[in-house]
Amino acid sequence: MLDFSTDIQISFGDCDPAGIVYYPNFCRWVDRTFHALLREKLGGHARLCRDLDAQGLGLMNVEMAFKSPAVEGDLMQLRIVEITWAGKSYAIRYQAHIAERLVFEAVETRGVFVRRDGRMAAGDVSPLKDRLEQALSSNS
Repeated sequence: MLDFSTDIQISFGDCDPAGIVYYPNFCRWVDRTFHALLREKLGGHARLCRDLDAQGLGLMNVEMAFKSPAVEGDLMQLRIVEITWAGKSYAIRYQAHIAERLVFEAVETRGVFVRRDGRMAAGDVSPLKDRLEQALSSNS
């Protein structure tokens, strides 16, 4: 089972005039958590793309459900709780908590993008899945 998280200390600059986190910051932190997973387990985005002969591990869709506010001074834990795999995409499910309180849930759909016939196209995600599963099992 996948269990990876990052801690985010909420600061004044993360908040809007109402004193709650400005919502685009949640998207930024989700992306940061994904890239922290890649860095820690697979050597980072650039190295992984070279290894997979890919142009990037790009975002195709994101969905967020906001459950409760986060404010300056909060310490939020953003956790990747699951990755589900399809042929040319994978979905990463996140949950963010402050202590036991759920702040938001998100799902990113991403792809492994490659050059094909002079164009960018979604490629097979199974080499990424295999590498990540191997890295996670060797760190257990």
